[in-house]
Amino acid sequence: MDLLPAQISQRHGFRSLKVASNISMEDVFDEKPVGVEYGRLDNGLRYYVRSNSKPKMRAALALAVKVGSVAEEEAERGVAHIVEHLAFSATQNYTNHDIVKFLESIGAEFGACQNASTSADETIYELLVPVDKPQLLSQAISILAEFTSEVRVSSEDLEKERGAVLEEYRGSRNANGRMQDAHWLLMMEGSKYAERLPIGLEKVIRTVSPETVKQFYQKWYHLHNMAVVAVGDFSDTQSVVELIKMHFEQKVSAHNPPFVSDFLVPSHTEPRFSCFVESEAGGSAVMISCKMEVDELKTVKDYRDSLVESMFHCALNQRYFKISRRKDPPYFSCSSSADVFVRTVKAYMMTATCKESGTVEALESMLMEIARVRLHGFTEREISTVRALLMSEIESAYLERDQMQSTSLRDEYLQHFLRNEPVVGIEFEAKLQKTILPQISASEVSKYAENYRTSCSCVVKTVEPQIHATIDDLKASVLNVNRIEKEKMISPWDEEHIPEEIVSTMPDPGSIVQQLEFPSVGVHELLLSNGMRVCYKCTDFLDDQVLFSGFTYGGLSEVPEDEHFSCSMASTIAGEIGVFGYKPTVLMDMLAGKRAEVGTKIGAYMRSFSADCSPTDLETGLQLVYQLFTTNVVPGEEEVKIVMEMAEEAIHAQERDPYTAFANRVRELNYGNSFFFRPIKISDLQKVDPRKACEYFNSCFKDPSSFTVLIVGNLDPSVALPLILQYLGGIPKPPEPILHFNRDELRGLPFTFPASIIREVVRSPMVEAQCSVQLTFPVELKNGSMMEEVHFVGFLSKLLETKIMQVLRFKHGQVYSVGVSVFLGGNKPSRNGDVRGDLSVNFSCDPDISWKLVDIVLNEISRLQEEGPSEQDVSTILEIEQRAHENGLQENYYWLDRILRSYQSRLYCGDVSASFKVGNVQLVKFDPV
Repeated sequence: MDLLPAQISQRHGFRSLKVASNISMEDVFDEKPVGVEYGRLDNGLRYYVRSNSKPKMRAALALAVKVGSVAEEEAERGVAHIVEHLAFSATQNYTNHDIVKFLESIGAEFGACQNASTSADETIYELLVPVDKPQLLSQAISILAEFTSEVRVSSEDLEKERGAVLEEYRGSRNANGRMQDAHWLLMMEGSKYAERLPIGLEKVIRTVSPETVKQFYQKWYHLHNMAVVAVGDFSDTQSVVELIKMHFEQKVSAHNPPFVSDFLVPSHTEPRFSCFVESEAGGSAVMISCKMEVDELKTVKDYRDSLVESMFHCALNQRYFKISRRKDPPYFSCSSSADVFVRTVKAYMMTATCKESGTVEALESMLMEIARVRLHGFTEREISTVRALLMSEIESAYLERDQMQSTSLRDEYLQHFLRNEPVVGIEFEAKLQKTILPQISASEVSKYAENYRTSCSCVVKTVEPQIHATIDDLKASVLNVNRIEKEKMISPWDEEHIPEEIVSTMPDPGSIVQQLEFPSVGVHELLLSNGMRVCYKCTDFLDDQVLFSGFTYGGLSEVPEDEHFSCSMASTIAGEIGVFGYKPTVLMDMLAGKRAEVGTKIGAYMRSFSADCSPTDLETGLQLVYQLFTTNVVPGEEEVKIVMEMAEEAIHAQERDPYTAFANRVRELNYGNSFFFRPIKISDLQKVDPRKACEYFNSCFKDPSSFTVLIVGNLDPSVALPLILQYLGGIPKPPEPILHFNRDELRGLPFTFPASIIREVVRSPMVEAQCSVQLTFPVELKNGSMMEEVHFVGFLSKLLETKIMQVLRFKHGQVYSVGVSVFLGGNKPSRNGDVRGDLSVNFSCDPDISWKLVDIVLNEISRLQEEGPSEQDVSTILEIEQRAHENGLQENYYWLDRILRSYQSRLYCGDVSASFKVGNVQLVKFDPV
């Protein structure tokens, strides 16, 4: 039932969008991208400049270079990536990582994989910078201009970066990295791509000369191969174009730059098979890949074909999900997608995770379903469901067309340059989809199953911790499915019954008992007749987003130790059964075309639910919450069996991971041998009582009177309030309180911190040597100045991260990245008493120098304790925090989080504006002393 009056629908803009009646399938898209100042300088550089106000006073910049690792010669393997590193290290006008210092000083953070990337075909440099001061944009563009021709490649520069690149290389040599590399080699066999992984060879990284790096840089970095993109909150685009010309126009490219070739990836009619054994693998998996040429996207017909392809993968994935939730499923998860591997080749890929000895069964099931589609096709209902999903996605994009993030628009123009993908504008694209989607038939979509033929350059690969399947087994499985398909011995798809209404019997609406307003925060607060407190804040950040979250106190810390493992799995077990009154496979179809998603969480001290929905699907989101509170989840044998098998496989996967021993020991040292922090074992899993788990889950979301719900987003109160009263106010209040807890009287988690300094090495067998380091320091926050100290600890962690990064990477060149985190989650949310926690420094490094780097970190911390941070250090951290805060003020998620924190603050005593004010004034009070 839809309570939302049609005449006030917030999607009227899309619904009134007319179909494109005058287009032809042969119409060719304009090569010039829409909505952007686009041109080419005399030296060959292309530029894209667009004004976009999201986020305010920010600009997303990029320099794209059409050269990557495939251009390397044998002695250069890894050099394209090294050049990317050197660019941020030193250029003609910026030395000693001055670029990084500049970025951090203006609040644009620098981090691993955050500012640049190198692939087989291209290198991309990205900056997100503030533009509230005119000189900042000019300087940022000048940095991109430096990258084109002024990167400095001295012996000293190269030696400083070798360690960081080597650590990035070492980090890629874990189980996932080895599996990805093996798959790449199998897919690219017979081409140069197979021997040009972007990370390169360890030998080259260690020994390559500055001359070799410089030769590669000078050979390939030509403006003809480059484009600069600038999308941001510009008052006018022409002035930005002039800045680009000022910084780039004087640069000169070679008269005859080398041509960037397209490298052939050979096709093959016979499938390739591989059984990859990886002792550290997280689990068993099967991958099927079928290679093909990358499609051109030049005409309306090409666009139509891309929509049909998307519908195929979506419909197939829905089937795979339903199969994974059947009795004795052949796999835990399975998905299909189309991915562009390299410039000229894409692949249809299916990946399934399964039981350790179940790879052959999973393979056969995957192939059987493709064969079923080829024989019988998708049903009209399946395609109708997929059509509704795609229509909902384009509808949302259309409604938020003026609120797109600058980074998203920047990426569109990058793809125009790198892949020749047309940019037609969201208005025209929405009109195209609204026109084309209803015309696409089930038979058209089904034909795309032909691309998964094992004769279509197919690669079949299994990954197992220990060998169970052989290549002969895989071949036999393929031949068996082909035979069954040829003999047409596969039955059509059997569809489930799908109810029409989420709420079968409408609840009696509740009423408002008390109403308050807090203008300084923009929050309206309602106390409903069933005791639930509902607060809402209307924003205009995104036209198609409403977020809400509800919480109450009391969680797993209140559960007896002998019931802990059962209750800790409550959300997982209940989720598989269906917490909204329907099995997940049924609910998926019921929600097709609607944008409403609700999730639950049971933590140590709180129970909560959260949702993200469209304004016009707010009713659906609230209906799901009503169902959550009124549904009794009953454990079924099939669902419980699936959950327990998945949990068992996950435990085995953790045991195979060499870092598990390290993480477990760190947890034990930091928090003692507490059952709450102790990792779950197979023996613990055997103690889980599914009935108790479901009973606990039901009780966690039963009593509305203890919950506070916050709603933030594009709300029309005249529409939202009746829905709130109907579905939140209509949740029945039980005769007696259920799981009502006073936040000040909650039982604390049993844990203890170490009383003395501990230095310990945890050794774990590994296929390839790696090392992870963690330094943990106790933190104690006094009750009197708690709110200030919470903020200061956050600032301190960012300061330490910056300073340790400067020392370990930029000075000594021995790490790739550093992380510093604060943990205060072990303390109960009482409004009194001190809070204890810890601050951790994490990095990975060469095992042989780990203790040396630990001492360097400790010396740097001692220096900071003795001398204090400099004024520049503090101003840099405050700038980063301030810029993050400014960005956050334009996001619904940020406001939701800040207001929730204000309700949960120990200062909250009924006036959320008071606790909100205290929580938001600390930024300007931080003192370097």
